[in-house]
Amino acid sequence: MPEPLLDRGFLERLERLTIQWQNSLPGLVGGHNTSRFAGSGQEFLDHRQFHHGDDLRAVNWRAFLRLEKLFLKMFQLEPRIPVRLLIDISKSMETGQLDKFHYAQKLAAALCYVGLVRLDSICLQPFSGKLHDAFTASGGRHRFTPAMTFLSGLETTGQTNFLECSRQFCSKYPQRGLTMVISDFLDDRDCEKPIQYLADFGHELILLQVWADEDREPPWEGELELEDAETGQKVELAFDNDARAQYTAAFDAHADLIRKVAERNSGRYLGVPTSVPIEQAIFGPLVRSGAVA
Repeated sequence: MPEPLLDRGFLERLERLTIQWQNSLPGLVGGHNTSRFAGSGQEFLDHRQFHHGDDLRAVNWRAFLRLEKLFLKMFQLEPRIPVRLLIDISKSMETGQLDKFHYAQKLAAALCYVGLVRLDSICLQPFSGKLHDAFTASGGRHRFTPAMTFLSGLETTGQTNFLECSRQFCSKYPQRGLTMVISDFLDDRDCEKPIQYLADFGHELILLQVWADEDREPPWEGELELEDAETGQKVELAFDNDARAQYTAAFDAHADLIRKVAERNSGRYLGVPTSVPIEQAIFGPLVRSGAVA
């Protein structure tokens, strides 16, 4: 039997956290605003007549004993923002001594659990060159096991096309919400345009960049033949300390660009290497970023 992505002790610690959003989104996903709906809630709002199919648990039975009529209690509720996790399953995610893809699966599982405990609606949306089959869960922690099974069953495939996936995402999910992207953001194409595309459609962004240590600072030296994990294209080069320093500077500039795009659109960015234990990443950098609290 495969080992679960997260152990019970870690899940118990996650119960204290809440996924945070910053924007107040209009309409049914009103963010921090409140709306009027029938059902359970904190603040009593009004009564209305009972109709066939209504929840019997919301009936005011004391009023029924006095008036012999059924009335439904209504409360003021805070509407839930849909939380969508875009999970990169392209072939580049399986590179590195510490598997980026397995790390991303754990990160997605942790965020999914936090959302479900707080009764958020969670959509797990894998992507590579296109959007793949998604999984949606809501209604509490009892829905976490099928969500974790879905995440465990994902496999890396294809080449990254972030722009095409962003277009498909905005078409598939027109209702604005909180969009968390878990990826290495290694795309031959420009990453800035698809991120901006998501923001322009009103989605609040939390960008989680995952990398292996050798992605940022390759340890190799000498004459190398490198093969692209997604395209299979090979390139020969000479690698020394100067080349390594230039490469690391270029990697950091790329990560800084992703951060700036997030921040100028009132989003958040977190970069984390796979050498940082997942529990430390959640309760350290992720909490400090304000993505969870």
